[in-house]
Amino acid sequence: MKQVPEAVIFDMDGVLVNSEPLWRKAMIKGFADAGIYLTEADCLKTQGTRFKEVVSYWKSIHPVNTTADEIEKHVIQLLLNLIHSEAKPMPYIPETLSYCQSKGLRIGLATSSDHVLMNTVVDALAIRNYFNAMVSAELMPYGKPHPEVFIHCAKNLGIAAGKCLVIEDSVNGVVAAKAAQMQVIAVPDPDHRMQKQFALADFEANTFNDALNIIKSLVP
Repeated sequence: MKQVPEAVIFDMDGVLVNSEPLWRKAMIKGFADAGIYLTEADCLKTQGTRFKEVVSYWKSIHPVNTTADEIEKHVIQLLLNLIHSEAKPMPYIPETLSYCQSKGLRIGLATSSDHVLMNTVVDALAIRNYFNAMVSAELMPYGKPHPEVFIHCAKNLGIAAGKCLVIEDSVNGVVAAKAAQMQVIAVPDPDHRMQKQFALADFEANTFNDALNIIKSLVP
């Protein structure tokens, strides 16, 4: 029996904003400047993981003199520049936010990205006014797939976790949301669509238009 949600919580990268290609571009350039040469496929391996952990992972495989903190700051600055110049909302996300707001649903954002990036994205897309709560896992002990960021977001929204519906594009995000005892719509990107773990989601959608139609079926 599917629960009628009282809140919808959005992941950010790859859900609200088409940032994954920008992340890859910034990572390939930023890591190369530090002497670590990543491919597009390398970048896909760590999608949905907190960037601090991504940097630690690649530094452990390719030890270089540049510190993890320096690499992180450099890549993030490259990414912020790209967001200002190139960021676009994912298709049907503006319509989805508008629909949720029109139905009186509480709207949250729960992201693995840091606070600066989170705020840059919502302002670049001019969507801040939709959100009742925005939570970053940047300073939390654990990132996704740990459920902490979703639990905090639900608490800030004032809605029980079981009455929250999450929209996610990564396996880590789906696992985190289910661990928080929330319903999940998974909208995998084409590069990850075949991952079997997406079966954990309550709903799978091929497009964000499909995800909007699922929300409309739950909250007509």
